[in-house]
Amino acid sequence: MNILFTKNIDSELLSKELGNDISAECVEVIKIENLEIESFDLKNNSLIFTSLNGVKSFFENGFKPNEDFTVKNYNKIYCVGEKTKKELRKNGFGTFKVLKNAETLSKFIIDHCSHEKFIHFCGNLAIDVLDKELPLQNISYKKVTVYKTEQLNPVIPEKYHAIVFFSPSGVRSFAKNNSLENMLLFSIGETTSKELRKHTKSEIFTSRKNTLSNLLLIIKDTLKNI
Repeated sequence: MNILFTKNIDSELLSKELGNDISAECVEVIKIENLEIESFDLKNNSLIFTSLNGVKSFFENGFKPNEDFTVKNYNKIYCVGEKTKKELRKNGFGTFKVLKNAETLSKFIIDHCSHEKFIHFCGNLAIDVLDKELPLQNISYKKVTVYKTEQLNPVIPEKYHAIVFFSPSGVRSFAKNNSLENMLLFSIGETTSKELRKHTKSEIFTSRKNTLSNLLLIIKDTLKNI
């Protein structure tokens, strides 16, 4: 069984988790570049992070949230996914709320936090759910692009039994020059699966959590039953 991962994953980890009967190869389908922007006063805005890369570039650009909720200019931090939460923790900051995707975050904000002002630190290809939904509810929302995603659009001549995807931009990059038919399709989270459905009618196996460990578990369980 040959599986292609559309992102570089540690080969020892893949071998350990998937076993010796599976040949796993990796190819990068997107390239991330952090942008240099001038930091500014976050005042009493609530902050949104929907990706690990957004967090990395935010701190590289010298932004400093204020987590002291007893003062006037306190910054609540909302994020999507466990990887994003861990990156915030790595930089010494906690989260007020962690949601599984942008859709559930948007609904939570509309239902519970409509009085707050939000700044979203994200990439140039960030999913547009928040900037479509929040302004419609008269919620103050500003998007700040802190990194750039470039789709590499590789041509993959080899044939694989399965392909694993990690982001909507990765799906678009792969699908531009390659077919998604006649193979098993695995996806990390519903947002990535939603993009896959635009390019194929094949069944998509989606991880319940946006984590590599849960995705590998879905792959193992699926392959057992084939």
